[in-house]
Amino acid sequence: MVFDEGDLRCETVHRRLSMFWEKKPRPVAEPPSFRPIEVPPPPPEVETIMTEPKPKLASPTVSTSAHTVLGRTVEVKGQLTANEDLLIEGQFDGTINLEDHCLTVGTEGHVKAEIRARQVVILGAITGNISAREKVDIRRTGHMVGDLIAGTVAIEEGAYFKGSIDIARDNESSVTSEVAAPSALSSSA
Repeated sequence: MVFDEGDLRCETVHRRLSMFWEKKPRPVAEPPSFRPIEVPPPPPEVETIMTEPKPKLASPTVSTSAHTVLGRTVEVKGQLTANEDLLIEGQFDGTINLEDHCLTVGTEGHVKAEIRARQVVILGAITGNISAREKVDIRRTGHMVGDLIAGTVAIEEGAYFKGSIDIARDNESSVTSEVAAPSALSSSA
C-alpha cells in the first residue's frame, strides 16, 4: 500500500478530529461535606422591674402646665380669657384670648371665634381669624376658614384651609395689634 502526501494529510486531520469525539472519563468531584450549624447559647436572663406606663397627653402640643378642657358635650358662647392652655373638644362661639398660652381645638371641636394666643393647634374646625404670636399648626383633620397672622404657619397634608396668611416678623406686639377688634370684625361680616 502506497500513501501519498494527500492521504497523510487526511489521516492527520482524522486523528486530530477524533480527539474531539473520544469520550474521556472526567474526574468526579466529591460532594461537599455538611457540618451542623452551631447555635449560639441563649443570652443570660435579666430580671426587669416593670413600672406603670405614664399616661400620654391627648396632644403633643399641650404642655404640662395647667390647662383647661372644654369637653365634647360643652357648648359655650361669649368671651374667654385664660392664663393657661386650653383644649376645646366641644363647641365655642365668641372670642378667645390666651396671649401667653396654647389653644388646641380637638378633632371633635368646633370653634367660631376671633382668637389671640401664643400658639394654636387645629385638629377640628375653626371659623374666624387667628392671631398667634408663635405658630399656627393645622393638622390633617383640621379645617380652618379665616385669616391667620402668626410667626410660623404649618399646614399638614390633607388639612383644609381657606383664607389669608400673614407671617409676623420680629415685633411680637405687632401681631396682636394688627388684628381688628372683635366688634369691628363682626360688623363687617
